[in-house]
Amino acid sequence: MKEKIESKLRAKFPQAILEVSEFRGDLTFLIEKNSIVEICRFLHDDDELAFDLLVDLCGVDRAKRKDRFEVVYHIVSLKNKFRLRLKVRVDEKDCIVDSVTSIYPTANWHERETYDMFGISFRNHPDLRRMYMPEEFEYYPLRKDFPLIGIPGSLTLPKK
Repeated sequence: MKEKIESKLRAKFPQAILEVSEFRGDLTFLIEKNSIVEICRFLHDDDELAFDLLVDLCGVDRAKRKDRFEVVYHIVSLKNKFRLRLKVRVDEKDCIVDSVTSIYPTANWHERETYDMFGISFRNHPDLRRMYMPEEFEYYPLRKDFPLIGIPGSLTLPKK
């Protein structure tokens, strides 16, 4: 299955596949961020591959790297009983990725959470707003530069 996925993706998207790795049986593709929707659509719609479920999507802050952030997608082919990981790198100055909610509706809340906690926006998301933090909150708590004790006075807390 791994060879089939890689050969199909390399044939269809030769410029978009930046790196392929495998760790403990999990196959990971680092892909060009502007190709995420096309690649997800292909993986979802291909009858042979049939990656029909997005299990998880999350953000990662690599702090010192040029492309500071990553968005990681965990998708599953129920038909083939196979898991696949896709990653895109996101620069802090251009912190936006295309939404995959049109392909995987389960991405809706995952993208909102990633936006709320890391500040990564998702273009064409149907309802991109904060989930945990108030809309007016100016910070993103899971970024590595966010202080562990928070920012005093940044949130109005309920009185005892």
